[in-house]
Amino acid sequence: MIPFIRDRVRAGELLAGTFCNIGSSLTVEMAGRAGFDWILVDLEHGAGDEAALLHQLHAAGCTPGVVVVRVAWNDPVRFKRVLDLGPAGVMAPYVETAEEARRAAAAMRYPPAGIRGVARMNRASGFGRDFTGYFNTANDSLLTVVQIETSAALERAEDIAAVEGVDVLFVGPLDLSVSLGIPGETDHPRFRAALEKVARAAKGAGKAAGILAAGKAEIGPLVGMGYTFVALGSDGGFVASAMSDAAAAFLPFRK
Repeated sequence: MIPFIRDRVRAGELLAGTFCNIGSSLTVEMAGRAGFDWILVDLEHGAGDEAALLHQLHAAGCTPGVVVVRVAWNDPVRFKRVLDLGPAGVMAPYVETAEEARRAAAAMRYPPAGIRGVARMNRASGFGRDFTGYFNTANDSLLTVVQIETSAALERAEDIAAVEGVDVLFVGPLDLSVSLGIPGETDHPRFRAALEKVARAAKGAGKAAGILAAGKAEIGPLVGMGYTFVALGSDGGFVASAMSDAAAAFLPFRK
């Protein structure tokens, strides 16, 4: 039996991911076939919506990769709509307190462990055919990721990490650097210290630390700090970069 991604995260396995933010099912399938363990479908800043998400989940199902969905806000209604479509986990943005982390963990789980609404006729439960099995395993198998994106969250990293049901503390590098007053300066000593603090907090609570790496060269140092749930790039970024490179190939021949 293939282990759930939550089990792999909790075992400390290094899991490679990428962001998909252009709303395309094709790029999700490409990411899954490329060898990424997890694919973050971005409903916070991405161009897609829940209708596009359904097709992206279909596409990922043809690959070894699994989908984690970033919802637009830490709102139980947004969790419920996404979870019923059947992803492997949810990422909650802008979590600043232990109480907000508890809210995210509760939104992921059926009562009595949480507040997720129970429905039989949805994709996650096989449209009712697999309801009992899904209902009995969902609370323990779905991955809960909370984002550390502000100085306030950083100060409370240990408290957030200690929340039962939270699996990954995921640094949002740009938001965190802006909040620290050093926008985009991911090499700044204060930013590196922040990364180390999040990694220590996660490890101390038996949780995983995650981040969107700034580039390939960052993977080694991040893994060395203890980050195991690491993403690199995005479908939009890959396409934009390749298009720019292709267009630039013509520049030497223009008059």
